[in-house]
Amino acid sequence: MKFGQALEALENGQKVAREGWNGKGMFIFLVPGSTFQVSRPPLLGIYPEGTTINYHAHVDMRTANGQIVPWLCSQTDMLAEDWQIEV
Repeated sequence: MKFGQALEALENGQKVAREGWNGKGMFIFLVPGSTFQVSRPPLLGIYPEGTTINYHAHVDMRTANGQIVPWLCSQTDMLAEDWQIEV
């Protein structure tokens, strides 16, 4: 599927991946926005304790070794047609 369809799948709570990604178990997922109070570093070093933070929704990736990292799509990712829903 195309990236627009993959984005819709993310918005519906599904995990998606590119068929061309060579790392086993890699996928991306939407982290919904949330609101919380600062209570620990690193934000505690930037804002006073108890400050309300509005955490914006974003996309993370599960890497081949199981780590979770922030993800940004490349132009190749946006134009790819090998997106698929992961189960």
